[in-house]
Amino acid sequence: MEMLQDVNFWIGLMKIIWINIILSGDNAVVIALAARSLPPHQQRKAILFGSGAAVVLRIVLTIVAAKLLQLSFLQVVGGMLLLWIGIQLLSEEEEGEGEAKEGGGLMAAVRTILIADLVMSLDNVIAVAAAAKGNDVLLLLGLAISIPLVIFGSTLMIRLMERFPIIITLGAGLIGWVGGETIVSDVALKDVAAAYPWLHYAAAAAGAAFVVVAGRALQKRHAVQHAAE
Repeated sequence: MEMLQDVNFWIGLMKIIWINIILSGDNAVVIALAARSLPPHQQRKAILFGSGAAVVLRIVLTIVAAKLLQLSFLQVVGGMLLLWIGIQLLSEEEEGEGEAKEGGGLMAAVRTILIADLVMSLDNVIAVAAAAKGNDVLLLLGLAISIPLVIFGSTLMIRLMERFPIIITLGAGLIGWVGGETIVSDVALKDVAAAYPWLHYAAAAAGAAFVVVAGRALQKRHAVQHAAE
C-alpha cells in the first residue's frame, strides 16, 4: 500500500509506459508483417501469441541483457538475423491457404516474431530496467501494460498494410534499419563507431536499402516461378 502512495513509483511507471510506447513501434511492425498473410482468425492468434511471448521474453532478457550486450559479435549476428528476417517478410508469397499451410504459417509467424523481438529487445530492456531502478513489481507491471500496446499497434499496422501496400516495404525497410544499427552497435565495433559517428546512420541506411532491394528481387523471382508453374 505504501508503494502505491509513493510518487516515485508512479513516476517510474509512467516512464516505463512511455518507453514501451516509443520502443514497441518496431516490434508491432514485425508482428504485423509476419501475420499479414494469414487468414483473419490466424492473424489474431499470431498477434496474441507473438505479443504475449515477446513480453515474457523481454522480462527474461531484462535479467541478462546487460551481460549479453558485452559479448563481442553477438549484435553483429543478431543484426544479420534481422536483415534476413526483413528480406524473408518482404519476399513472402501470399498464396496457399490449405489447413496444413495455415497451421504451419501460424507457427512460422510466431517463430519469426520471437526471433526478431529477441534481437530488437536487447537494447530496449536496458532502458526499461533503468527506469524501474531495481523495483521488480514496477518492472513487471510496466511490461505487462506493454502487451495491449503491442497488440493494438500490430492490429492497426495490419489494417494499414491491407489498405496501403507501400507500408509493407517501409516496414521491411525499418527492420533492415534496426538490423544495420544493431550490427554497428556491437561492442567489438565500439572504437570504430566512436571514431566515425556517421557510421551509425550509414549502416542503418545500408541495412534498410539491402532488405528492400534483396526482398523485392526475391519477390519478383517468386512471381516468375509461380507464373511458370
